[in-house]
Amino acid sequence: MNIRDIIEGKKEWRAHVARVKALPQDYQIVYNEMQRYLFKVGPVELTEGNGVLSGIVDLFEEGAASGRGVLEVTGSDVAAFCDDLIRDSKTYADLVQESVRQSKKK
Repeated sequence: MNIRDIIEGKKEWRAHVARVKALPQDYQIVYNEMQRYLFKVGPVELTEGNGVLSGIVDLFEEGAASGRGVLEVTGSDVAAFCDDLIRDSKTYADLVQESVRQSKKK
């Protein structure tokens, strides 16, 4: 990763944060909790390109624009909603497990 990639990534993240701050307060609160949860679970493509977090903001922007409450968008079990979003995603824990399995085979 070179300096340009780092700068571009930082610009993209700042634009993403600005989109989140433009959401209604209840959406921001739920988004921040979801982000915290997802950072702990650790899907690999969480922030890359059009990753999970960008998709959540897209969904929240649509929900807010249509006048729906945030829990109407996610359902009452927000953690289950997050788990469904990343069900087929590779996590950092998966990468570590694969590495351990490969090292045992050697």
